[in-house]
This record gives sequence, C-alpha cells and structure tokens, in this order.
Amino acid sequence: MTIDRNMVNVLILSWGFMLVFTAFQTMGNIEKTVLQSIRNEDPNFTGEAYTSLAIVYAVFASCNWLAPSYISVTGPRFAILTGAVCYVIFIASFLWPHNALLYGTSCLLGLGAALIWTGHGQYLTENSNSETMSRNAGIFWAIFQTSMFIGNLFVYFMFTESEIDRSTRRIVFGVLTGLSIGGTCVLAVLRRIPQRLELGEAEGVSSADKELHMPEPTKEKPLLVAWHAFTDAFSLFLTSKMLLLSLTFVYTGLVLTFYSGVYSSCIGFTTAMGKPRKGLVGLSGIFIGIGEVFGGALFGIFASKVSRLFGTWTVVIIGFCVHLFAFITIFLNLPNDSPFKDTDNLGYIQPSPILAMAGSLALGFGDACFNTQVYAVLGSLFVKRSASAFALFKFCQSVAAAVSFAYSSEASLYIQLLILTIAIVIGTVAFCFVQYLMKKERTETPSEVDPTLVAD
Repeated sequence: MTIDRNMVNVLILSWGFMLVFTAFQTMGNIEKTVLQSIRNEDPNFTGEAYTSLAIVYAVFASCNWLAPSYISVTGPRFAILTGAVCYVIFIASFLWPHNALLYGTSCLLGLGAALIWTGHGQYLTENSNSETMSRNAGIFWAIFQTSMFIGNLFVYFMFTESEIDRSTRRIVFGVLTGLSIGGTCVLAVLRRIPQRLELGEAEGVSSADKELHMPEPTKEKPLLVAWHAFTDAFSLFLTSKMLLLSLTFVYTGLVLTFYSGVYSSCIGFTTAMGKPRKGLVGLSGIFIGIGEVFGGALFGIFASKVSRLFGTWTVVIIGFCVHLFAFITIFLNLPNDSPFKDTDNLGYIQPSPILAMAGSLALGFGDACFNTQVYAVLGSLFVKRSASAFALFKFCQSVAAAVSFAYSSEASLYIQLLILTIAIVIGTVAFCFVQYLMKKERTETPSEVDPTLVAD
C-alpha cells in the first residue's frame, strides 16, 4: 500500500482522533461508575451520568445543522481543532466535580462534537477517491477505535477495588485530560488537501449531483456560503436515499449509547460478577475496542475485495448477526435492573465474566461493520455534499443517542435490548435497500437513469 500525501493526512487524522477519544470514550465508559462514587462521598453532588450524556448528544444533534455552515467558512481542519478543544475542556472538568460545571461542559462538548465529526467527514472524503474511500474509512476506524482498549486498559489496572476513591479518580482524570491535549496537538498539524479528489460516477455520482453541490467559498461572501450550506443540508435530508439511510443512522446511535455508557456499567453493578467487577468495566471497554479495531482493519484492508465479491451490504449483514448474538448473551447473562446501581439479582443464568466479555467483543465488531460501511456509502454517494451528508449522519445518530441516554436512567436492561433488536432489523433492511438502489442505477445505461434519483 503506497503512502502518498493523502494517506498521510488520513493517518494524522486517525491518530489525532485516537488520542482525543481515548480520553472521551474511556470517560463515557466509566462516567456512570465514577459519578456514583462521587455521590457516595459528597451528598451535595447530584450529577447524573446518563443526563450528562443525554445533554451532550442533544446539543450535538442540534448543532449538526449548523456545522456545515461553519465549515463552509473556516474549512474542515479548523472545525476539527475547535471541536477537539471542547473535548479537552469537558474531560478536564471532572477534576473539579460540580453539578453546574458537569452540565455546562456537556453542552460545550455537544457543540464540539458536531464540529469535529462533520469536519472529519469532509476531510476524510477530500483525501479519498472511489478506489480508496472504503479503505480509508476502515483504516480510520481501526486506528480510532484503539482508543477503546488503550484507555480502558489503564482503567482496568486503576479500578482494583469495589469503591473508587478520590485519589484514584484524580489520577485517572488527569491522565485522560493529558491524552486529550496530546490528541488536539496532533490534529493541529493536519495539512491542507493537495487537490480535490473526485469520486467516479461508478459510485453513484452523476452530473446532476455536480449541479447540486455547494458554491465555492471563494466566490461568495462567507454568510451567503454559510446559508447555502444550511439549505443544502436540509434539502439533502429530504432525499429518498438519505431518509432511508437515516433509519440505519438511528440504530448506530442507539447501540452507541448502549455499548459506550450502559453495558459496561451493567457489568460493574452486577455483584455476582465478584469483587473485581469494577475492573471489569474497563476490561469490557478493552474488548469492545478489540472488536472495533479488528472489524475496522478487516473491512479496511479487504474493503475492495469484499465489496467486489459480495457487496457492501454483506458486511452489514455480518454486523447484524454479530449484534443479535451480543443481545442474546447479554439478555441471559445480566439482571434486568443492572443499568441503575449495584444489584444482587441474577439474569437467566449465573453471571459469567467470560460471557460478558464475549458480548463486549461482539458489540465492538458489529459496530465496526455498520460504521465502516456507512462511511463508505456516504463518502461515495454524496461526494460533492460530504459535509452535509456526514452532518446528517451525526444528527440522526446523536438524536438517537440523546433519546437513548434519556430513557436509560429509567428503562430496564431487557427493555433496552428489545428497542435495539427492533431498531437493528429496520436499520439493516433500510441500508440493504439503498445498496440495491445504487446497484440498480449503476447497471442501467446513462440514458435510463433518472438524474433526480442518482443525485440523492
């Protein structure tokens, strides 16, 4: 594999994200557990992890509509850097636990998330072409998701007791803050794109799409460019393919909530897991990360072969089966009230740490299957409107995550698993139907293709 300038850009982006999200994803994984320990020590602190994360994703969803406008003026690199700074502030705030600070920085993080992820989508697309989009998405996902086990391996060795004391928390928060600062410094050296790469019409991009893309920022005033970016995002959302794909996006948001903020806490709250159950919170995150990295690497390195032989939809079907396996094992292994607090109750079988880790591995691998293919489809199908397309992806995903975090503080484990099962069936069917439409359009002669459908 030749390392050209565009590949170097993708690698810098990937490693910067890996460091920033080593801090954030580890924090999200342990937030419920550590905030509960703070509440046990300080009755005046009433901060709730699920509420904090719900705020993050609610603001994230709202700001996704504005992110393309911001990026149309500043460019993706500055948006990525601005978003990374917001992550640093959020993580550092845990060094001084306070209700107002927790929820205030949660709002700030939602804004930063919209900027960093929309900027990432455009930057990744601009450094890819029709041959490299799937590969680059897989490479990014594999490197990015190493964050899941690097941070959680640290937590596994730090959380050795059933209660997490103040000194341990401060060490963990200090290290995670340092990692997020390091990642921000890496993202600060992102380089300009040498030239705009065009994805070929074989990927579903036609002349009709070229007529619909945003005006060049250099030809219009910044405010007008920003307005066009906003209206472009809205019009794209109403197209048939994007509406169908939004059902898949919603599922990725629901399962994101479950594996990043709920599942590991369920393991830690199940007393039948034994004394080291708090350490299993970090170990669960490690296995989720291993699954994510393996899935991203597998479908990155062999993306073109898999797509050519079986079609992109095959990877999503694999993710569907793996996630169903995870949901069944979790249903059997953990008690219904485990998302809330320490519980002596049992599931349908004696809780098994090994089976719990198998569920974590399956959650990570299945998530990589869905996300790498979503990235590939968006980067290929909406090349001229990549900022808007990725903003809409993150909008749907974050709305679903916000709603899920909101009900996670009340809904039992089995109810959450039922919601996930229904959502994965709908999301998988929708994605496969879009793939069918794309394949049908590519096999038709240009004169038979309806330009309005292709431009979707």
